[in-house]
Amino acid sequence: MIQKNKIMETSTDIKIDGAMGEGGGQILRSALALSICTGKSFQINRIRAGRKKPGLARQHLTAVRAARDISGAQIAGDEIGSTTLSFKPGDIYSGNYHFAIGTAGSTTLVLQTVLYPLLLAAGESRITLTGGTHNIHAPPFDFLAQAFLPILNSMGPQVKLNLERYGFFPRGGGQLTVHIRPTPKLKSINLMERGTIQAYQARALITSIPEHVAQRELDRVGKKMKWSKDCLHHCPLPANQGPGNVLLLEVKSKQITEIFTGFAQRGIRAESVADGVIKKAKDYIKADVAVGEYLADQLLLPLALAGEGEFSTLTPSVHTLTNIEVIKMFLSVSITTHQLKGKKWIIRVKSI
Repeated sequence: MIQKNKIMETSTDIKIDGAMGEGGGQILRSALALSICTGKSFQINRIRAGRKKPGLARQHLTAVRAARDISGAQIAGDEIGSTTLSFKPGDIYSGNYHFAIGTAGSTTLVLQTVLYPLLLAAGESRITLTGGTHNIHAPPFDFLAQAFLPILNSMGPQVKLNLERYGFFPRGGGQLTVHIRPTPKLKSINLMERGTIQAYQARALITSIPEHVAQRELDRVGKKMKWSKDCLHHCPLPANQGPGNVLLLEVKSKQITEIFTGFAQRGIRAESVADGVIKKAKDYIKADVAVGEYLADQLLLPLALAGEGEFSTLTPSVHTLTNIEVIKMFLSVSITTHQLKGKKWIIRVKSI
């Protein structure tokens, strides 16, 4: 039976410029999640104005309609290519959902949209998402499962994420299942220190692409990171789940696990893919911070909903700064960024 919960009731109508900051889809996803959590309706114009093809793509439309389904929202502008959307949420409905993107669009980005409201719902929810599970410019399954969810679960809810089938661009066909056990209120967290680094690991996932690509990536990691062969793992996947290749570097510390990713792309050598991931991992390790650039993005919204929290991180990206501005449109919170030294920064969230 679907259960419902009303977080807040208000007639506030928020106007959002989708071209602000980095001008991408995160503005829309954060707005949808926060709208449902707060009960505040919004209108957004110039959706994804900073992208080559502005407006709603299939992935974004799926996120909009998923947000509608879990909140009984009234919407206008929900069609492919639309650059304007209005959204008026209702109650939050927990239950069983299946969201199919229909392309290789990112399932994890659609999950971002509905996860936070369902964390605060009255009952448990189960979600099946089909599409891409490992996409460039999106958090892959491994990042959510190993880096993000352990922190989120420490804030009170219990979220379990399972990978049923891999899905790479352009074929897609992947599937994730999610079980959400909500919490009455999110707890604050403090992640100022990552603690001693306890283990390293590199995994090269590959399917329907020459095997030497994965081996060259791993050889590059071993050489430049000075990691032993025991830390380097060649992971072939079933041929019917490709083609695709992703390199994952895991840095496990006492307080936190971080994941850094790179994806094979046509015309880019395996060594170049590896070099990009290696730089991300080295920057993180050298800066002596707890939270990497992309995890910082993921933690902002749950900390804002909790009303308090802080973490050390790398220099905030334009993406992060844009997300902060969207959050402050919906919630009475102060989010400050403060540079300690070099690339080491602190982000603090406090209720106003």
